[in-house]
Amino acid sequence: MLADDSYQTRRLGRSGHFQTIYPSLFRRVKEVPWRRERIATEDGDFIDLDWLVSHQPRLLLLCHGLEGSSDTHYIKGMTLACASAGWDVVAYNFRGCSGEPNRLARSYHSGSSDDLAFVINHVLAARPYSKLALTGFSLGANQVLKYLGENRDDRPSQLCGATAISPPCDLSACSDHLEQADNWLYKARFLRSLLAKVAAKRSLIEAEIGSLSAKKCRSIRDFDEHFVAPLNGFTSAEDYYQRTSSRQFLSSIEHPVLLLSSFDDPFLPNSCYPSAVDINNARVRLAYTRHGGHVGFMQAHPQGWYWGEQQNVEFLEHIASSQ
Repeated sequence: MLADDSYQTRRLGRSGHFQTIYPSLFRRVKEVPWRRERIATEDGDFIDLDWLVSHQPRLLLLCHGLEGSSDTHYIKGMTLACASAGWDVVAYNFRGCSGEPNRLARSYHSGSSDDLAFVINHVLAARPYSKLALTGFSLGANQVLKYLGENRDDRPSQLCGATAISPPCDLSACSDHLEQADNWLYKARFLRSLLAKVAAKRSLIEAEIGSLSAKKCRSIRDFDEHFVAPLNGFTSAEDYYQRTSSRQFLSSIEHPVLLLSSFDDPFLPNSCYPSAVDINNARVRLAYTRHGGHVGFMQAHPQGWYWGEQQNVEFLEHIASSQ
């Protein structure tokens, strides 16, 4: 498969690990003056939304990645870039990701598209936007693609399209890929954060699935087997992966989508780069770069935008103006 060569980077940027790690540790993005809104879910839980509103007629909804939040550098960077291009922005913090444990044993996962639909319906009821676009990163990108391609009748007429950045669209293969030796740092970081959230809700979780003392997690697949699957109605981790991986939904998407990934992404195996022939859907534009890492795409820019943010601004302008 040919790479999109429109993204160029200097020597250090040709390392997928460098592109993945450096921004998360060292990128400094101006703080966003968020206005937080807490909304109650029908099952007795809550979701926190962070708004940046300048009373534009169009709204961008951002979905973060695994263990991210509205405070993550790529959410703030994308917010500032798109706000400067004439979008109101709302950052959707998944259950348990806004700095406070959620009230239920269950939490978010890669396939939580019903929560995404609930949030979309809420934000459009709150303000009369004429256009709505979605941008997801990593796990949030998988959610966005699943939402767009699954069989549902509640997608609003204001929805004009979406961007999916570094989507792990084959979850089973991604879980196995994280077990490679050179990915140990990412796996350890994710597990530490996820298990800390389990410990904070131990009594709630044990009331649902029994004692946690025997549930040892040495991999992401272990965590999904012991916690994500039983707490969210799946029979196993593999059942969860097969039912929620977004690759199977790509051919059914009926809105314009930009799928942006890098071939040197340390999180993504080969199956996360489906070809245009595999998808057979002209609405899905594939942009696979040689370099960029996982949600990286660093560049020097007078306004501090990363390349993925610049591409998103241009794509969103195109889809919003053409409908």
